[in-house]
Amino acid sequence: MDDNQKPKKNVLSNYYRQPKIYIKLPSKGDFYTQDSLDKSVSNDYAVFAMTAKDELMLKTPDALLNGQSTVEVIKSCIPAIQDPWQMPSIDVDACLIAIRVATYGETMELTTNCPHCEAENTYGMNLVNWLDSMTSFQYSSELEIEPLKIHIRPYSYREMTETSLKTIEHQKIFQIINDSELSDGEKLKRFGESFTKLTAMTVDVVARCISKIETPEGETDDPKDISEFLHNAPKEIFEKISGHIQDLKKKIDIPAQNVACAECTKEFIMPVSMDQSNFFAVRS
Repeated sequence: MDDNQKPKKNVLSNYYRQPKIYIKLPSKGDFYTQDSLDKSVSNDYAVFAMTAKDELMLKTPDALLNGQSTVEVIKSCIPAIQDPWQMPSIDVDACLIAIRVATYGETMELTTNCPHCEAENTYGMNLVNWLDSMTSFQYSSELEIEPLKIHIRPYSYREMTETSLKTIEHQKIFQIINDSELSDGEKLKRFGESFTKLTAMTVDVVARCISKIETPEGETDDPKDISEFLHNAPKEIFEKISGHIQDLKKKIDIPAQNVACAECTKEFIMPVSMDQSNFFAVRS
């Protein structure tokens, strides 16, 4: 090819972002749909710092609520995840922590009020320690409930976002009913309808986490069969499946921190939020 026909290289390309850190995904690259992850043999994935555009995305309330900002930022900063909507939910927090570390550094300052004396305290938290704990997580995808074997999978980020939006929608319905001028009878009727829908949604949430059920008579991976089974199964079976899913979630969540107040010296438990609207708000 003639030199004049070669694509012109941007002279600034040498100054583009470079990977700041590498992380291992808690999922080990499992549970992704085809073409949603450029899978690494070593399970190491490059993480870039956020751009100015990425930071602005995380300050857009509507995009935060529907998950679009999170998707765009992960695509920008961890390019191996080609479709973040399909990423398993167990990878989301680890990816966001890694992006924050790559952008602002290993330490994050958290401010909270002491429940004993109400004094404001600020604590420096090492995010790399959390990240190491998350990436060593082992997902237990099988649950034995004799004579059944239940195959569990984590939500995709899209499913997680849709469920959160539906839950918020139903919670708003309850608020509207309580604040409206409807008669007590009408309020009771609408509350009952909304509660029934929310209960059915709770069962469906668990059903969508089941990829397959094996029985002595055969197996099924049909979502309709699985949903129908959960709506008709003994509550003990549902509770064991739901409890297993909740236990897995707790293992991957950032644990609350045991801290001491600088003012009164008393210890207390400080919860840690991964709400993107404040998690990326303060540089530290």
